[in-house]
Amino acid sequence: MNLLGIVAVSGKPGLWKALAQNKTGYILESLDEHKTKLVANLSTAKIAALHEITLFGLEEDIKLVDVFERMKNAANIPDAKADGKKLREFFREVAPDHDEEKVYASDMKKVIVWYQALKDLPIFNEDETGAAAVEGDAPVAEEPAKPVLEPVKAEATPAKPKAKKATAKKA
Repeated sequence: MNLLGIVAVSGKPGLWKALAQNKTGYILESLDEHKTKLVANLSTAKIAALHEITLFGLEEDIKLVDVFERMKNAANIPDAKADGKKLREFFREVAPDHDEEKVYASDMKKVIVWYQALKDLPIFNEDETGAAAVEGDAPVAEEPAKPVLEPVKAEATPAKPKAKKATAKKA
């Protein structure tokens, strides 16, 4: 599963694909059928890359990618609008080591909504290298894709010279 470049933006519904980066943030495109473009400013928006998200675990945190892999093999995925008891039972299957006191029903709903949005996309079935080999074709050596999400380096801006104040002399 290749979730590189897929992000969640706080305050914005759905998932987004990072297209490019500029000085102040990222240019994003929604993964829904509308393909809405968004410029997310790093100073005002909180952006979370899906491949880095983890759930609270009893001993160690559980990667979201691992939960998605288990969800692929799950027989029955509940609706995101199901009650908390059904969601908790499902999460005991797909993330048995999750911390039930720290992982809330809203978190479980969000994971299910994200899974539903991603499961039909081609990237969901790719490996992380981004080179999904087609059966019957000879493997082609490719340069690995550079992830779009890179740390933004703060640039020092030169200070503007202060204007001199005009003072009037008193007579």
